[in-house]
Amino acid sequence: MLRGRLLPPVCAALLVLLAVLWPVHGGAPAAPQWTAQAAARFWTPERMAGAMPALPVPGGGTVRGAEPAAGSAAPGPPDTAVPFAGVPTVGVLFSVGDDLAAHYCTASVVHSPGRDLLLTAAHCEPGSDIGFVPQYRAGAGRQPYGIWAVGEVFTDPRWVPDDDAASDYDVAFARVRQDRDGRRIEDVTGANRLARTPGYRNRVTVVGYPRLGSDPADRAVTCTTSTERLDERQQLRLVCGGFPGGTSGSPWLLARGASGTSAAKGAAQGAGTVIGLIGGLDGGGPDDRISYSPLFSDAVLALYRTATASGA
Repeated sequence: MLRGRLLPPVCAALLVLLAVLWPVHGGAPAAPQWTAQAAARFWTPERMAGAMPALPVPGGGTVRGAEPAAGSAAPGPPDTAVPFAGVPTVGVLFSVGDDLAAHYCTASVVHSPGRDLLLTAAHCEPGSDIGFVPQYRAGAGRQPYGIWAVGEVFTDPRWVPDDDAASDYDVAFARVRQDRDGRRIEDVTGANRLARTPGYRNRVTVVGYPRLGSDPADRAVTCTTSTERLDERQQLRLVCGGFPGGTSGSPWLLARGASGTSAAKGAAQGAGTVIGLIGGLDGGGPDDRISYSPLFSDAVLALYRTATASGA
């Protein structure tokens, strides 16, 4: 099941502004006019809310995304993700399309020399018309860590959409532009550390943002569970319900001595180690209960070096 979605056609008024060329090295530079200020001007609170379809609720009426309460929700059933308030290093990707689509994938901030790097799944296609919202709060008049414009994007040249053989390379890095005050995103949100996947069996905490249709309150979710090898592929597999569409790109953070939302907070607030993400075969898994991740091996580390060298 594809956890993200292909990007909508860019509205006609932005076609020239947001046109991009794909260099040989796999980086996609955004048009220079697409800035954090432009992203914030476009994705106003009203437009974010307008992109969220009204949903029926028990007893009649409708509900749109609501700001999550402070703290975490009560634990759910075993091996099921629970909603919580989120963490600054993980957020959502919004696109500027003629359908004003709501957030469609998850991304996370990873440490880099330029302090400006995101990690997500390649099939999320984070192009030049994308805004990243860390610790997204549905319905908030102001996002706690702002809205950041995605700039140059890097994917492995061996990655091809809808190709099972290429799914091992379903990883993308994206540099984000400075905000209006000249700050870099890592200085605002902190960052997780990228690391080689230590093996197929790990204890990880996953943090992601399902699409609104899967959660009327439009909150982050988290789950701590164990991984194993996916068949004979260079990929990982885990079982935890609650990661439907929208969670592609969700980071898999090493969990040490903690579980549930406490592990998510401890891992993601500037000190986490990311060893995988929701992606790979079938766009990250066959359903919302089983998730896959490419193995972070030489190919991912080489792609990271390419992305960081570009920002030097």
